[in-house]
Amino acid sequence: MILDEDMGSLRIRVFNAIENAILNGEYKDGESLSELRISKEMGVSRTPVREALMQLELEGLVRNIPNKGAVVVGVSQQDTRDIYEIRIRIEGLAAKLCAEKITEQELTALEKIVELQEFYLMKNDTEQIWKLDSDFHKIIYDASRSRPLRFMLSNFHNYIKKARDTSVRTEGRAEKTVAEHRAILDAIKARDSALAEKLTAEHITNAEENIFPK
Repeated sequence: MILDEDMGSLRIRVFNAIENAILNGEYKDGESLSELRISKEMGVSRTPVREALMQLELEGLVRNIPNKGAVVVGVSQQDTRDIYEIRIRIEGLAAKLCAEKITEQELTALEKIVELQEFYLMKNDTEQIWKLDSDFHKIIYDASRSRPLRFMLSNFHNYIKKARDTSVRTEGRAEKTVAEHRAILDAIKARDSALAEKLTAEHITNAEENIFPK
């Protein structure tokens, strides 16, 4: 249940909860989303649920069908392919800007993430590696100091979380992911923006090929 809070914060939390349920597969493609049912499940009024569903329709995750209401569209396999292709082209740019603009505090945080991933790799704990993967990329997005890039890439990263989860759990991929993160980190530490851009583009390409073998 979502407890009482200011309306703006409530709308955001309801939106995030429904979005995550769609992206995690809790709400399946083609499933009808009842405002009444969701409001009861979350312990909120129907108003923030209605507003969340309207926003999700704008983002393409929900479609309103006459006489049926909101229906889950979700993220298709083609959507995932498209997102990876776009990420290959622009995520390197984020790493390039990051290498030029990252602060020492952010660099320390990025290094700690990679060290933790290496620790969990020894423990064969892919769940923790996967969680830290999001943190690794988030710091790079933030350190790029580009709001449009950060917004776009953060949304993409969120939308393909199931594909990323599948990828990192594939045999051998966790080791490669951590090694690639270490190489990207080293390039960023050296302030080698061209190398950081190149290695990041290769990292995303490898992740895509792991999901969609050629």
